[in-house]
Amino acid sequence: MNNADVSKQIQQMVRFIRQEAEEKANEISVSAEEEFNIEKLQLVEAEKKKIRQEYERKEKQVEVRKKIEYSMQLNASRIKVLQAQDDVVNSMKEAAAKDLLNVSRDHRVYKKLLKDLIVQSLLRLKEPSVLLRCRKDDAHLVESVLDSAKEEYAQKANVHPPDVIVDHHVAGGVVLASRDGKIVCENTLDARLEVVFRKKLPEIRKWLFGQVAA
Repeated sequence: MNNADVSKQIQQMVRFIRQEAEEKANEISVSAEEEFNIEKLQLVEAEKKKIRQEYERKEKQVEVRKKIEYSMQLNASRIKVLQAQDDVVNSMKEAAAKDLLNVSRDHRVYKKLLKDLIVQSLLRLKEPSVLLRCRKDDAHLVESVLDSAKEEYAQKANVHPPDVIVDHHVAGGVVLASRDGKIVCENTLDARLEVVFRKKLPEIRKWLFGQVAA
């Protein structure tokens, strides 16, 4: 084989090697680009997922804040309504208390009321010796009905009439207590109003506001 043939074969080999190298390089480039695109897509999807999760988290926070604010506003409104209702009820109670002041002006009616209150208190106490407190202005009325009240109590309780000492320290009605002060029956007009008002409060609220408040 002469030099020309050798040179020709070498050139062919070089071209083959170069072509093979170029094809290999092209394969590597294509493979690298595919891997890059896959990794880029994975990164993009991962970032999208993070963004969605963050959005959902913030959306839930907003919803929670809305619910809290709504609950606070609702509670504030309820408090205002309850306060307004209490104001109306208390106004009625004050008006009733003022009306009670007129009860003592009718001596005939008030005299009977005082007797009934004394008898009721004696029946509750069932003590042989009692301290009775009343208004100073009512003292004469109390004294005028005391004996008959004691007799009525004695008949109803089937006991001897009690010993009653009268004192003047209340505002309308009567307060009776055992002599040692351990047992007290408060039958003042204010106390009676308070008892009736507490008992009737659900009915009053229902009548005023159309519902029974707890």
